[in-house]
Amino acid sequence: MNTTSKYRLSFLLLLLALVISFLLNISLGSVSIPFQSTLNSIFESQIENESWKYIIWNYRIPKAFTAVLAGSALALSGLLMQTLFRNPLAGPFVLGISSGASLGAALFIMGTSLFSGFIAFEFIGNLSLAIASSLGSFLVLFLVLTVAARVKDTMALLIIGLMFGSVTAAIVSVLSYFTTSEKLQQYIYWSFGSLGDLTWTQLFLLGGIVLLGIILSIASIKTLNALLLGENYAQSLGVRLKKSRYIIIIATALLAGSVTAFAGPIAFVGLAVPHLTRQIFNTTDHKVLVPAVLLYGAILMLLCDVIAQLPSSASVLPINAITSIVGAPVVIWLLTRKRRMLF
Repeated sequence: MNTTSKYRLSFLLLLLALVISFLLNISLGSVSIPFQSTLNSIFESQIENESWKYIIWNYRIPKAFTAVLAGSALALSGLLMQTLFRNPLAGPFVLGISSGASLGAALFIMGTSLFSGFIAFEFIGNLSLAIASSLGSFLVLFLVLTVAARVKDTMALLIIGLMFGSVTAAIVSVLSYFTTSEKLQQYIYWSFGSLGDLTWTQLFLLGGIVLLGIILSIASIKTLNALLLGENYAQSLGVRLKKSRYIIIIATALLAGSVTAFAGPIAFVGLAVPHLTRQIFNTTDHKVLVPAVLLYGAILMLLCDVIAQLPSSASVLPINAITSIVGAPVVIWLLTRKRRMLF
């Protein structure tokens, strides 16, 4: 079997795994619903218990789609950052964009009543926290793009991005010190990450932003492949580094920033999934890696959400903790088994 056939078979298996993971995710929860009834509620108009159908369509399916979007977006943004900086430890948070989203959320939750009143207009409703997070994310994005126009060295941009993250974390710490215990608890709960709080309207908005980030990433595939061999080589191939850097940073901001705004900060996925994908597919070609990380990220997030739900239990564990607890041992095992890291 040649390489192309192997890739096709691998993608077919990944699509099958994605469908199975999706169905498994929506079939489990605090309310016990027979699997056949779950399928009937999706593919048929009638079901023996209408309350089951309401739970599936208004809670479980939106949560499963949120997991797909969040996992895919974080995995792809991690791949973009690792390639741009040619650093295996880079992830979607290295530029401080997600930290900016956290700062926006912290200001909204723990800031002054004047700021909260400014954001939470009546017509915004439950989108207010997501909007505040998005404003923080785009503020840091603006600063990063401003610096990127002045800095030629990509590694210097990486360090500056980390400094932005440190500054925003410091501001959040100051807010946490002076806020009330109730507001602090609310912010900590948000920082755990949650996939189950989105309405269909919010889900469509998140999906549109993620789709735009994916389109920009696909348009940058040739540039990403050229950057693997260094910036000088990429320039010799006609790559306009400044423009390409802008596009990659904006795509990462759309992907990681939107997920953080709507679902909270979710760790590990953006850092680990690109490495898993490279090891399993044994390639660094972004024509293969981009669709592969989208599928792997979605599958991993769905399975982590299944574990977080504690099937047949009313308790739901923080998704941020589950992604690291479940995923880290897998990455360690895979890297020690392969004995080398592709990059």
